[in-house]
Amino acid sequence: MSDKIEVRTDGAPAPAWMFSQGVRKGPILQVSGQGPQDPATGEYLYHGDVKAQTRRTLENVKAIVEAGGASIEDVVMFRVYLTKRADFPLMNEVYAQFIEENVAPGGVKPCRTTVFVELPQEPMLVEIDAQAVVTS
Repeated sequence: MSDKIEVRTDGAPAPAWMFSQGVRKGPILQVSGQGPQDPATGEYLYHGDVKAQTRRTLENVKAIVEAGGASIEDVVMFRVYLTKRADFPLMNEVYAQFIEENVAPGGVKPCRTTVFVELPQEPMLVEIDAQAVVTS
C-alpha cells in the first residue's frame, strides 16, 4: 500500500489540467505551481500588478502547504517563475514580507530559485511551487 496522498483544499484554485494541487508521500509534500487566481472562481487576478499577483500566489501555495499538514516553516524550497526580469525587485519585496510573516524570527528561511519563463496563461506574471518536509 502506498503512502502517497493527493492534497486538496478550497483555499487554492482547482488544478486547470491533469495534476494535483499537491502530493504528499511520507514526510515530503510537493505543491504544484500556483498562479494569481481566486481560489473560489479560478479567475486570474491583478492583471499587470506583479506585487499583488505574487501575494495571491503565495497565499494559494500556503493554503496547499497547510492542507498537506505542514507550514511555511516546513518549506525547504520555493521556485518562483516570472515572465519579466524587471519584475524581480517587486516580487522579491512581497516575497520577503511573506517570509517575515510566516517564518519565526531567527528561523531558517526556505531556499528559493527564480526562473524567467513564458507562463501558460497570458495574465500570469508569476507562478510559484514549493516543496516541504512535514515534521509533525
